[in-house]
Amino acid sequence: SAFTKEVAQYLVSTLEEMGFTPERSRKGNVCVTIGGEGSPLILAAHVDTLGAMVAEIKANGRLRVTAVGGMNANNAEGENCKVVTRFNGKYDGTLQLINASIHVNGEYNDTKRSYDSVEVVLDEKVKSKEDVEKLGIMTGDFVCFDPRTTVTESGYIKSRFLDDKLSVGILLGYAKYLKEENVTPERMIYQHITVFEEVGHGAASVPEGVTEVISVDMGCVGDGLACDETQVSICAKDSHGPYHYDVVNGLVKAAKENNIDFAVDVYPYYGSDADVALTAGYDVRHGLIGS
Repeated sequence: SAFTKEVAQYLVSTLEEMGFTPERSRKGNVCVTIGGEGSPLILAAHVDTLGAMVAEIKANGRLRVTAVGGMNANNAEGENCKVVTRFNGKYDGTLQLINASIHVNGEYNDTKRSYDSVEVVLDEKVKSKEDVEKLGIMTGDFVCFDPRTTVTESGYIKSRFLDDKLSVGILLGYAKYLKEENVTPERMIYQHITVFEEVGHGAASVPEGVTEVISVDMGCVGDGLACDETQVSICAKDSHGPYHYDVVNGLVKAAKENNIDFAVDVYPYYGSDADVALTAGYDVRHGLIGS
């Protein structure tokens, strides 16, 4: 989140190559009309992901970081990362526990993982704060974690941060299909690719006249939920409250009529771009689906 200029430019270029005319908002969202007339609908997905930011260059040359979005420190521990400077390129590093050797640290197993108990160790010969500053690293630089993307022989995509770049890829594929097959949707469709969803204000701008906002985000799998990794997930309610009854009904009806394997679930700890649009005061119906 907030470090999305390159991926936004990729989206603009890709959509332009398809023959569309995307526009970028002041804060970096990409919006494009992909066809149809009347009763405008938004399909919203986001390209921003979780990460970290340099919060302090420590005296020993290690970096204290702060989370960008909701990534837990225990989920980032041991990950390879890159520190992206503003003017001096990128530097490799690893996020690890302070005093990271279990052979030395008697409290290793009992230490609560938080961003105060982990640090980034740079793959550079630095011993002091001054050594790090000479590289051009400063507070406020973004720290990006390795997604470790793998496509298995059985066809499964495994990666960190598929939330929500996978859904953006699906929307690009949909736009490409409409253009290549010369299909005109029955209503006007905007694709709204947002860049601040993970920090809570992605779709805070909605084009005039829009009647529905459907967030195309990540479906959840877990205890108490019906959905598995091979189904379309339709969310009936999340932490912000229920989604619009008629929209959820319409999604369920469409899935049944087209023999699409789906599950309807309630996500107890979740928020979406559609929620943000309502919080911003827009008079729209809203829904949420995801792979």
